[in-house]
Amino acid sequence: MKITDVRVRKITKEGKMKAIVSITIDDEFVVHDIKVIEGEKGLFIAMPSKKATDGEYRDIAHPINSATRENIQNIILESYEKALLEPEETV
Repeated sequence: MKITDVRVRKITKEGKMKAIVSITIDDEFVVHDIKVIEGEKGLFIAMPSKKATDGEYRDIAHPINSATRENIQNIILESYEKALLEPEETV
């Protein structure tokens, strides 16, 4: 599995969520709405989730093992750091 594209949408308002990210895997599969979050120990990612009927949030897409999660997180956070260096777009 190779991540072939990462698209970062920075969040400018105050809060713990810093960006929303989409990744493309092997130029064939896209996962949207991965969140970059500022936690007590630094930045981390949260996979896309939805609220269940019991009020809990459940991931709707996620890596099966910790090595894959770490790989995805490292690639996303590198892309986020690069995006911070880019000038803000004016619309």
